[in-house]
This record gives sequence, C-alpha cells and structure tokens, in this order.
Amino acid sequence: MIREVIVVEGKQDIAAVKRAVDAECIATEGFNLLPRTLSRIEDAYKRRGIIILTDPDSAGERIRKYLTTRFPDAKHAFVPREQANANNDIGIEQASPAAIKNALSKVRLHEWQPASEFDWQDIMAASLNGVPDATVRRAALGEKLGIGYANAKSFLYRLNHYGITRKEFEQALHSLDGAISPSTDAEEPAYGD
Repeated sequence: MIREVIVVEGKQDIAAVKRAVDAECIATEGFNLLPRTLSRIEDAYKRRGIIILTDPDSAGERIRKYLTTRFPDAKHAFVPREQANANNDIGIEQASPAAIKNALSKVRLHEWQPASEFDWQDIMAASLNGVPDATVRRAALGEKLGIGYANAKSFLYRLNHYGITRKEFEQALHSLDGAISPSTDAEEPAYGD
C-alpha cells in the first residue's frame, strides 16, 4: 500500500488508481474544492502526506498549482498526456494501470527553493522549443523524467522546481535522442544542419 493519499480530480480517477495500486484517494471533484474536501486533503497532508495526480490538461494543471500553493510539501506524479487519452477524453481515468504505476514510481517533490540548474539555453540546445518536433520531444523527455508534458516555459519551470539534476536531464536526453534518431533513408536530416 502507498503511504501517501493520492489526490485526483474525480471518482473515475479513483477507480483507475485503485486498479493500478493499493492506495487511499481523495477526489477534488474538479476545481470545486469544497471546504470539506480541502479539510480531508489537509488532514491527509498532515498525517500521511499527499501525492497530487491530476489530469494532464489545463484544468488539471490549475488544480495542481492551487494545491501546491496550499500544500507546499505535497508530492507530484504525472501521467503523460498520450497515456491518459482515450475516447476523445484526457484524464487519469483513461490511463492504464501500467501508466499510473509508472507515474507513481517517479514521484517528485516541488521545491520551494528551486535550483537555477537549467535556463532557456538548455531548452533550445536540447531542441525542446523552436523546432518542428519540440512538442514531441518535450512530451517524451517529460515522461522519462517523470514531470509530464508542458509547453516550453512550463517545462523549464518543472526542470528547476522538481529536483531534476543535470545528470538526469542529460541521461534522459541521450536516451531520447537514441530513440528518436533520424532514419537512414530520409532525404533531409530530422533536426536540420
């Protein structure tokens, strides 16, 4: 059983998490966050700790930011968008048990004293912005690092606020580049010269 209580958005998310792991869950019921729900989350936070596992969409990100402000020592897990997408719906309830287990195996702590390890030059040098496949690269790298998909600005924020080390980043980037290497029969190089 997972020690922390997992905070998700809805009842279907709870069912999906329980198919994957033995854990107690609390649903926020979207951004409603009624006083009794916040009280339950606060109690869990103080007694056992919480892991925030919201949907990989803009609403889920707003809920995550709100909860992070209120519960700064909460842990975070991210299911990649492409692994939480089915039936024209994006959400934890669409994720497979394997995707949820994988996300929970890469739990991160939001750091209130963030490092300045990464800057915009790192984003550009890693082709995470300004190239045609930057979105795909950020999604794949976010999955490897356990910080989920984000636009370039938010991705940089997550690199510096979720404890990613330079070594982790470089190893993940190296394995990514090996997995997405251009095919030998392509007429033009994938990343340009």
